[in-house]
Amino acid sequence: MIATIAAFLAVGSKPLTAAPAERPVTIVAFGDSLTAGFGLPANEAFPAKLEAALKAKGHAVALVNAGVSGDTATGGLARLDWSVPEGTDAVIVELGANDMLRGIDPAITRRALEEIVRRLTERRITVLLAGMRAIPNLGITYVRGFESIYGEIAAKYDVLLYPFFLDGIAGEATFNQRDGVHPLATGVDKIVAGILPKVEELLSRTRNRRGP
Repeated sequence: MIATIAAFLAVGSKPLTAAPAERPVTIVAFGDSLTAGFGLPANEAFPAKLEAALKAKGHAVALVNAGVSGDTATGGLARLDWSVPEGTDAVIVELGANDMLRGIDPAITRRALEEIVRRLTERRITVLLAGMRAIPNLGITYVRGFESIYGEIAAKYDVLLYPFFLDGIAGEATFNQRDGVHPLATGVDKIVAGILPKVEELLSRTRNRRGP
């Protein structure tokens, strides 16, 4: 009996091995000035605030800000390989606003965005495509041609879609800087709150794909 108790105590005294920490999911936020945080401190830009929101919900993540102010979809395609390095798990693609504001042919925007998504999926990187809406004065033909891009690409490549990146803040002076285009920090908070469930879905897909 004494020997049994001693054996039990000996086993119980062995240090427990801690479970290995989950490897953070690296997400590249790949976009234009709306991603880069034009007019805002770095800690108030979309990637920083999104990372904080995800961590507050217990997710192990690392967000990389790969936003370039003024970038078009074609410009994003040109820098894709060095903006999204090896080791990236997921990408949020937020491009097209500058194409629309410059009146670029939607066919050009479509080709560039589709090539971006195609190349990322070929690399087995999980993608969330953030859509953009066109201003009405560009005409119904332009608006339809532009706004159809995002849903059709998402469906073709089976990637996640957040239909309108500026949902809830577009045209709302309270949430935007004086230019009426770029969000204030409060606007970024609203963007993050809106897109957060879709980003959590992105994380789930990413973890399922890569395994433990």
